[in-house]
This record gives sequence, structure tokens and C-alpha cells, in this order.
Amino acid sequence: MVKAAVVILAGIETGSDLGRLVNGLETAKEFADAGDELELVFDGAGTRWIPELENEDHDFHGLYTTVKEYASACNFCANAFGVADEVETACVLTVDEYDGHRSISSLVRDGYEVLTF
Repeated sequence: MVKAAVVILAGIETGSDLGRLVNGLETAKEFADAGDELELVFDGAGTRWIPELENEDHDFHGLYTTVKEYASACNFCANAFGVADEVETACVLTVDEYDGHRSISSLVRDGYEVLTF
């Protein structure tokens, strides 16, 4: 079984950011559909996607909901980007393993292949 950590770092400002998000979500879905172990991490500016994707009218809300159960968000970044309340409302786990951030090192030590988008 493969262990994959898909990390969404893309912001919400540009079309290329949206493209990176969609590629990340699609990659996460592919691992989930294959029954692999999956972590979907919203980190940095990527935490801002959670409230966007929670909107049922968003074009990629459906794709997001297929992988949301695997999602977590960096606690520090959700606060820094002003979306901590929305992340909590979305019931996405916030993680603060290393200096308030999600530990990428722990994912590597646990055998996850880390893919960034």
C-alpha cells in the first residue's frame, strides 16, 4: 500500500493557483480511490482554500468533498491567513506538531511520499 501526503500550498489569487489546487485534489482522489493511505494537508496560503471550497456553489466543491475526510490544516497558517474560524466551522482538523505547523518531517519519517501543489 502506498502512503501519500498531498500538500496544498497554492493561494487563491490566480488561475494557476486554482490549477494547482485542482491537480492536488485530483491527485488526492486518485490515491483515495486506490485505497492508499492518504493525508491531504492545507498549508500556508493553501489554508485559504478551505472556506472557498466549503461553498456549495464553488466549481470544485464536489471534488473537495470526495477527499475532505483526509484533510487537515496547519494551525499556524490558518491563523496567519485569517481563516481559523472557517476551518473550524468546516470541521477540518488543525494540526500544530512543530512550532505551530503541520510537521512534514513526521510524514516523511512515517513513510509518506510528500507531493506539493
